[in-house]
Amino acid sequence: MGSFSIWHWLIVLVVVLLIFGTKKLRNIGSDLGGAVKGFKEGMKEDAPKLGDSAEQSGNTIDAEVKDKQHS
Repeated sequence: MGSFSIWHWLIVLVVVLLIFGTKKLRNIGSDLGGAVKGFKEGMKEDAPKLGDSAEQSGNTIDAEVKDKQHS
């Protein structure tokens, strides 16, 4: 019962095409592709901002930790 054969995948593909239709599947694919493209562009825009803010601040927080005693 390992992996499915090519015939199993072809049957699944035919069933999906019958249920959803080619037009709806094409719309879902283009919507998903647009979302991935937008996500990648957003990540590219945010990457330099994150690096710049960390380098510019240069602030170090100095704190002393004290043990909490339990009664």
